[in-house]
This record gives sequence, structure tokens and C-alpha cells, in this order.
Amino acid sequence: MVSANTAVPRANDDTPLVLRAIRRDQEAFGELYDRHVVRVYRHIYYMVGNAAEAEDLTAQAFLRAWEAIERYQVRGAPFVSWLLRIAHNLGVSYLRSKRDSSELHDGIVDTKERRDPEWSYQQTAEEELVREAILTLREEQRQVIILRFIEDLDYKEVAEIIGKSVAAIRVIQHRALNSLRKQMKVLDPAV
Repeated sequence: MVSANTAVPRANDDTPLVLRAIRRDQEAFGELYDRHVVRVYRHIYYMVGNAAEAEDLTAQAFLRAWEAIERYQVRGAPFVSWLLRIAHNLGVSYLRSKRDSSELHDGIVDTKERRDPEWSYQQTAEEELVREAILTLREEQRQVIILRFIEDLDYKEVAEIIGKSVAAIRVIQHRALNSLRKQMKVLDPAV
């Protein structure tokens, strides 16, 4: 059985690959890409809500990472935090450029097999409701919720990505969860 810690590299597992990538080793960077592309894509997708745009922005994030890898410094924070910060910045820029136009997204990406169509419909509806509620949060609150609960990062990693203290992240998370509870009741009074 594979544990969550072995399925998603954490902390300094990437350090040997990162050091090789800093020396412009394309194979090492390719392995870093393989390890983290799903997380980066998922993070961006939850921000922008469009699969095609998320794919493009994910590619841009890794291109920017490759271009800037020589400036990356190994300081004990996970490499994926640096990648997610690049992804976050790209997502914010994209959302700012699209602020005036609103698009419907392609739906929640889910790779689970579904045998029961009724269950599938209910699950998709619930995911959409949660996503809608998350999108109503202020940008900073939305990012904390996505990083903490969708990306499953700890407070320290979230603080590193957002550029705030751990205490500030805890406060933002608390307020965001309260706002989410209220918004879920507005979107679905049965909740």
C-alpha cells in the first residue's frame, strides 16, 4: 500500500533533482515536472475553472520555472512550494486579465471510475457547489483554502507560497471557512 507521503513527494525529497536542474540538467527537471505537474495543474484549475486554460498556464508555470531555476535557492522549503507560487502568480494574472469576462468552466476533473450514474451526478453537483462557494471567497482566502485542503499543504508551506506568517494563514483559513459555511447555506439551503 502506498502512503500519502510516498505518493506525493514532500519536503526535501526533490533536493538532488533540483540541484541537478539548477546545473541545467533537462532530465532532472523532467522528473521534477513528472512529480509535480498534477499538483500544479490542479492548483491552477481550481483558480481558473477552465481545463484548457489550466493546461496552458501549467505549461507556462513550468517554462518559467525552467527559465528561473538557476535563481532557485534550496532553503528547506519544498520545491513544490516554489512551483505553486509561480502557478499562483500566473493564475492571478490570468484572472485579472479575464475579470471583465466570465466563462463557464469545463467541469471538475475527476479520474475516479463511476459505475452509478446517480451517484456520479450527485458527486459532480456537490463538487460544483463547493467550487462555486470557494470562488466567492476573497482572493487571499480562496488561495489558502485551495492550498490547505485541495493541495494538502501544511501551514508553513502555505505561508511560504502566499508570503505571510503561519499565524496570518491560520486566521485567513478560519475566516475563509466561516465564509464558506455561510456561502454553502446560501447556495444550498439543505446544507
